[in-house]
Amino acid sequence: MQIITTTEALAEFCARAAEHPYVTVDTEFLRERTYYSKLCLLQMAYPGTDDRSGAIIDPIAGNLTLDPLYELFRDDRVMKVFHAARQDLEIFCVDAGVIPAPLFDTQVAAMVCGFGEQVAYETLVRKIAKAEVDKSSRFTDWSRRPLSDAQLRYALADVTHLRHVYDHLAEQLDKTGRTAWVAEEMAVLTDPATYRVDPDDAWQRVKTRTNSPKFLSVVQELARFRETYAQARDVPRSRVFKDDALVELASTKPMSEADLGKSRLLLREARRGDIAEGILAAIRRGVEKPAEEMPRPENGREQLQVNPALADLLRVLLKAKAETAGVAQKLIASAADLDAIAAGERDLPALRGWRHEVFGADALRLCEGRIALAVRGQGVAAVPL
Repeated sequence: MQIITTTEALAEFCARAAEHPYVTVDTEFLRERTYYSKLCLLQMAYPGTDDRSGAIIDPIAGNLTLDPLYELFRDDRVMKVFHAARQDLEIFCVDAGVIPAPLFDTQVAAMVCGFGEQVAYETLVRKIAKAEVDKSSRFTDWSRRPLSDAQLRYALADVTHLRHVYDHLAEQLDKTGRTAWVAEEMAVLTDPATYRVDPDDAWQRVKTRTNSPKFLSVVQELARFRETYAQARDVPRSRVFKDDALVELASTKPMSEADLGKSRLLLREARRGDIAEGILAAIRRGVEKPAEEMPRPENGREQLQVNPALADLLRVLLKAKAETAGVAQKLIASAADLDAIAAGERDLPALRGWRHEVFGADALRLCEGRIALAVRGQGVAAVPL
């Protein structure tokens, strides 16, 4: 097992990896106590069976920089293969502004190849590589040293088995002509905006039941303060205050520290000091904001003029089309997408690209009354009218 702890050794491994068509990559990280993920371990492998074809890079025990890795990530001749890549990519984007490209996410590819929705890595290894992943080290604290041989073997298996998974899925995609489908999905993962959290937009992730502009204005300001505070101090946003406390504050609108002390949900540390001052200032900004600057909720089902019968028909159509194509339904369209289509919206991913071919074209025909749905044996088919 090759364990890399120096920049020189990392550069040598990356140089060898660059001679191959792809490299598999995985990370182990912690995020429980920080806003940004803390990289604890990085695993890589390239095609081959010798001991040098896989390696573990240790940024904690070692004395190294990741510059050779980032150079490899920029090499467009080498495919970078991950499973459920989003959190891994965020680390590299935040650390160095680098996103590996070209990129292949085996979880997305598996959804295109009929393995179901958000299929687990262990499932793909069992079904494709005919191997079992030892789960005994799954809950390891990867920041602690030394790591045991069992932990290191567990970590390395995440990229050695991934080679077999990638080879199989890439071959299936090539046979079915769907390689471009996965490439289209990778556009979101390789967009730096995917990993950029703008405090001004943080309020949109807070689930609320009230759509009052003044209430939402306070939610917006509290969420902005929390995000800015958490980013600046690299602490989880939940350590500042949780969403339920945020909603409570937006409802009660306390105006003093004494008022904050009456909160049922606010952490004790947030009732005084910098956080308390920030909360009270945010509430004042939200309350005093001019009406024309207050946020408005995005269209939800209650605002959309949804034809419920049409929405139900679209669900039946989606199920039939997904089964025929062997693609996970959620990858094609969400329930919210179907409601939006039934309400007349047309600027949606479900109606563009490969999704238009698989589902969108017939969805529009159904909305226009140009096709009907009919039972055919054990399935459902679209019938022209």
